[in-house]
Amino acid sequence: MQQTYLLACPEGQEARLLEAVERVDTAMTRIRDAGKVRARERIAVLAALNLAFELGDQITGYAAPVPPAAEAAETTDAAQWQELAARLDDALGSDGQLL
Repeated sequence: MQQTYLLACPEGQEARLLEAVERVDTAMTRIRDAGKVRARERIAVLAALNLAFELGDQITGYAAPVPPAAEAAETTDAAQWQELAARLDDALGSDGQLL
């Protein structure tokens, strides 16, 4: 999202770091483009949580249930991000509302 950071990484791991940068940037860009979340820090938190969930799913082999075709067609990325933000707001309470 147009930010530059100086990062250190183990020798020979530059390609892996660049892949991770691309995954995070893509996740953040999708959240930003989906709608209502505009604060860079909030977008970063949502992206980090989403990537952590995905990583956890890969580690545990968990596969989310697939909704029926009609429900799947109505579900949008923006709605999913809004639902995640609302759940995070509930968890954070008044200390750190995302929306």
